[in-house]
Amino acid sequence: MEWLKKLAALLVLIGALNWGAIGLFDLNVVTEVFGSATTVTKVLYSLIGLSGVWLLLSKYKS
Repeated sequence: MEWLKKLAALLVLIGALNWGAIGLFDLNVVTEVFGSATTVTKVLYSLIGLSGVWLLLSKYKS
């Protein structure tokens, strides 16, 4: 289960860095790499969002 927490933290970090790039440089790195509105992009955004929720809930669970 520890590897899942590390993976979730990595995905949240990727999401945070991507939002930082959007805010500072108007550059969406995820869509630059995987394309706009592709299945991979949608899955990645979904996993990033779910990871954030999971980390938030696991923080208050223990």
